[in-house]
Amino acid sequence: MLVAALNLAYFGVEFTVALAIGSVSLFADGVDFLEDASVSFLIAVALGWSAARRARVGMVLAGVLLVPALAALWAAVTKLVSPAPPAPVPLTLTGAGALVVNLSCALMLARVRAHAGSLTRAAFLSARNDVAANLAIIGAGFVTASTQSIWPDLVVGLGIVGMNAGAAREVWLAARDEHRDAVSDLADSRRD
Repeated sequence: MLVAALNLAYFGVEFTVALAIGSVSLFADGVDFLEDASVSFLIAVALGWSAARRARVGMVLAGVLLVPALAALWAAVTKLVSPAPPAPVPLTLTGAGALVVNLSCALMLARVRAHAGSLTRAAFLSARNDVAANLAIIGAGFVTASTQSIWPDLVVGLGIVGMNAGAAREVWLAARDEHRDAVSDLADSRRD
Protein backbone atom coordinates (compact mmCIF):
# COMPACT_ATOMS: atom_id res chain seq x y z
CA MET A 1 0.00 0.00 0.00
CA LEU A 2 2.94 2.33 0.64
CA VAL A 3 4.17 1.72 -2.93
CA ALA A 4 0.66 2.55 -4.22
CA ALA A 5 0.54 5.78 -2.18
CA LEU A 6 3.99 6.93 -3.32
CA ASN A 7 3.15 6.25 -6.96
CA LEU A 8 -0.17 8.06 -6.76
CA ALA A 9 1.39 11.10 -5.09
CA TYR A 10 4.18 11.45 -7.66
CA PHE A 11 1.76 10.90 -10.55
CA GLY A 12 0.23 14.28 -9.71
CA VAL A 13 3.62 15.98 -9.67
CA GLU A 14 5.00 14.42 -12.84
CA PHE A 15 1.84 14.64 -14.90
CA THR A 16 1.41 18.34 -14.03
CA VAL A 17 5.00 19.13 -15.05
CA ALA A 18 4.69 17.01 -18.22
CA LEU A 19 1.66 18.98 -19.37
CA ALA A 20 3.26 22.32 -18.44
CA ILE A 21 6.50 21.74 -20.39
CA GLY A 22 5.21 19.45 -23.17
CA SER A 23 7.36 16.42 -22.32
CA VAL A 24 6.64 13.06 -23.95
CA SER A 25 8.87 11.15 -21.53
CA LEU A 26 7.36 12.76 -18.42
CA PHE A 27 3.86 12.23 -19.81
CA ALA A 28 4.57 8.53 -20.37
CA ASP A 29 6.22 8.18 -16.97
CA GLY A 30 3.42 10.13 -15.26
CA VAL A 31 0.79 7.79 -16.69
CA ASP A 32 3.05 4.94 -15.60
CA PHE A 33 2.96 6.26 -12.01
CA LEU A 34 -0.85 6.12 -12.09
CA GLU A 35 -0.73 2.61 -13.54
CA ASP A 36 1.78 1.54 -10.87
CA ALA A 37 -0.45 2.91 -8.11
CA SER A 38 -3.42 0.96 -9.49
CA VAL A 39 -1.39 -2.23 -9.91
CA SER A 40 0.07 -2.01 -6.40
CA PHE A 41 -3.36 -1.48 -4.88
CA LEU A 42 -4.81 -4.43 -6.83
CA ILE A 43 -1.88 -6.63 -5.81
CA ALA A 44 -2.36 -5.76 -2.13
CA VAL A 45 -6.01 -6.79 -2.43
CA ALA A 46 -5.34 -9.97 -4.43
CA LEU A 47 -2.51 -11.42 -2.32
CA GLY A 48 -4.92 -13.44 -0.20
CA TRP A 49 -6.70 -14.98 -3.18
CA SER A 50 -6.22 -18.49 -4.56
CA ALA A 51 -3.33 -19.19 -6.95
CA ALA A 52 -5.70 -19.48 -9.92
CA ARG A 53 -7.38 -16.13 -9.15
CA ARG A 54 -4.02 -14.44 -8.62
CA ALA A 55 -2.83 -15.81 -11.96
CA ARG A 56 -5.91 -14.40 -13.70
CA VAL A 57 -5.23 -11.01 -12.09
CA GLY A 58 -1.63 -11.33 -13.32
CA MET A 59 -2.92 -11.73 -16.86
CA VAL A 60 -5.04 -8.61 -16.48
CA LEU A 61 -2.03 -6.75 -15.08
CA ALA A 62 -0.05 -7.64 -18.20
CA GLY A 63 -2.62 -5.68 -20.18
CA VAL A 64 -2.56 -2.83 -17.67
CA LEU A 65 1.22 -2.53 -18.13
CA LEU A 66 0.58 -1.62 -21.77
CA VAL A 67 -1.49 1.48 -20.89
CA PRO A 68 1.56 3.74 -20.37
CA ALA A 69 2.96 2.47 -23.67
CA LEU A 70 -0.18 3.50 -25.53
CA ALA A 71 -0.22 6.88 -23.75
CA ALA A 72 3.42 7.48 -24.72
CA LEU A 73 2.71 6.62 -28.34
CA TRP A 74 -0.12 9.15 -28.38
CA ALA A 75 2.12 11.81 -26.77
CA ALA A 76 4.90 11.06 -29.29
CA VAL A 77 2.58 11.55 -32.26
CA THR A 78 1.33 14.80 -30.72
CA LYS A 79 4.93 15.99 -30.21
CA LEU A 80 5.76 15.31 -33.86
CA VAL A 81 2.81 17.46 -34.92
CA SER A 82 3.94 20.31 -32.64
CA PRO A 83 7.75 19.93 -32.32
CA ALA A 84 8.84 22.13 -29.41
CA PRO A 85 11.48 20.83 -26.98
CA PRO A 86 10.48 20.56 -23.31
CA ALA A 87 12.09 22.86 -20.76
CA PRO A 88 15.25 20.98 -19.76
CA VAL A 89 15.56 22.05 -16.10
CA PRO A 90 12.04 20.98 -15.03
CA LEU A 91 12.47 17.82 -17.14
CA THR A 92 15.68 16.91 -15.33
CA LEU A 93 14.49 17.84 -11.83
CA THR A 94 11.17 16.02 -12.22
CA GLY A 95 13.00 12.96 -13.57
CA ALA A 96 15.30 13.07 -10.52
CA GLY A 97 12.32 13.20 -8.15
CA ALA A 98 10.74 10.27 -9.97
CA LEU A 99 14.01 8.36 -9.66
CA VAL A 100 13.98 8.76 -5.87
CA VAL A 101 10.36 7.55 -5.64
CA ASN A 102 10.84 4.60 -8.02
CA LEU A 103 14.14 3.51 -6.51
CA SER A 104 12.50 3.49 -3.06
CA CYS A 105 9.60 1.41 -4.42
CA ALA A 106 11.92 -1.00 -6.27
CA LEU A 107 13.93 -1.61 -3.10
CA MET A 108 10.76 -2.27 -1.09
CA LEU A 109 9.43 -4.66 -3.76
CA ALA A 110 12.73 -6.49 -4.37
CA ARG A 111 12.31 -8.31 -1.04
CA VAL A 112 8.92 -9.78 -2.04
CA ARG A 113 9.15 -10.08 -5.84
CA ALA A 114 8.92 -13.90 -5.80
CA HIS A 115 6.37 -14.30 -2.98
CA ALA A 116 3.11 -14.20 -4.96
CA GLY A 117 4.18 -15.16 -8.45
CA SER A 118 3.21 -12.89 -11.31
CA LEU A 119 1.57 -10.27 -9.08
CA THR A 120 4.60 -9.23 -7.07
CA ARG A 121 6.78 -9.84 -10.13
CA ALA A 122 4.64 -7.32 -12.05
CA ALA A 123 5.08 -4.69 -9.33
CA PHE A 124 8.83 -5.25 -9.07
CA LEU A 125 9.40 -5.24 -12.85
CA SER A 126 7.40 -2.07 -13.17
CA ALA A 127 9.41 -0.29 -10.46
CA ARG A 128 12.71 -1.60 -11.87
CA ASN A 129 11.82 -0.41 -15.36
CA ASP A 130 10.77 2.95 -13.95
CA VAL A 131 14.20 3.47 -12.38
CA ALA A 132 15.82 2.91 -15.78
CA ALA A 133 13.29 5.23 -17.42
CA ASN A 134 13.98 7.95 -14.84
CA LEU A 135 17.72 7.77 -15.47
CA ALA A 136 17.00 8.14 -19.18
CA ILE A 137 14.69 11.12 -18.51
CA ILE A 138 17.44 12.85 -16.52
CA GLY A 139 19.85 12.21 -19.40
CA ALA A 140 17.30 13.54 -21.89
CA GLY A 141 17.05 16.72 -19.82
CA PHE A 142 20.80 17.29 -20.06
CA VAL A 143 20.91 16.56 -23.79
CA THR A 144 17.87 18.76 -24.42
CA ALA A 145 19.59 21.61 -22.56
CA SER A 146 22.57 21.44 -24.90
CA THR A 147 20.73 20.74 -28.18
CA GLN A 148 17.24 22.28 -27.77
CA SER A 149 15.93 19.29 -29.72
CA ILE A 150 12.70 17.33 -29.24
CA TRP A 151 14.47 14.05 -30.00
CA PRO A 152 16.03 13.16 -26.62
CA ASP A 153 12.64 13.45 -24.89
CA LEU A 154 10.87 11.67 -27.75
CA VAL A 155 13.37 8.79 -27.86
CA VAL A 156 13.12 8.27 -24.08
CA GLY A 157 9.32 8.32 -24.28
CA LEU A 158 9.43 5.64 -26.96
CA GLY A 159 11.96 3.67 -24.87
CA ILE A 160 9.41 3.64 -22.04
CA VAL A 161 6.96 2.13 -24.53
CA GLY A 162 9.41 -0.70 -25.25
CA MET A 163 10.16 -1.39 -21.58
CA ASN A 164 6.48 -1.55 -20.64
CA ALA A 165 5.76 -3.89 -23.55
CA GLY A 166 8.60 -6.20 -22.45
CA ALA A 167 7.42 -6.22 -18.83
CA ALA A 168 3.85 -6.93 -19.95
CA ARG A 169 5.08 -9.92 -21.94
CA GLU A 170 7.07 -11.30 -18.97
CA VAL A 171 4.12 -10.92 -16.60
CA TRP A 172 1.70 -12.50 -19.12
CA LEU A 173 3.94 -15.53 -19.58
CA ALA A 174 4.43 -15.99 -15.81
CA ALA A 175 0.69 -15.60 -15.12
CA ARG A 176 -0.24 -18.00 -17.91
CA ASP A 177 2.11 -20.63 -16.51
CA GLU A 178 0.81 -20.06 -12.96
CA HIS A 179 -2.78 -20.37 -14.15
CA ARG A 180 -2.02 -23.62 -15.99
CA ASP A 181 -0.28 -25.04 -12.90
CA ALA A 182 -3.09 -23.94 -10.57
CA VAL A 183 -5.76 -25.49 -12.80
CA SER A 184 -3.71 -28.68 -13.06
CA ASP A 185 -3.23 -28.83 -9.27
CA LEU A 186 -6.97 -28.30 -8.76
CA ALA A 187 -7.82 -31.09 -11.21
CA ASP A 188 -5.33 -33.42 -9.49
CA SER A 189 -6.79 -32.68 -6.03
CA ARG A 190 -10.32 -33.37 -7.28
CA ARG A 191 -9.25 -36.76 -8.66
CA ASP A 192 -7.71 -37.71 -5.31
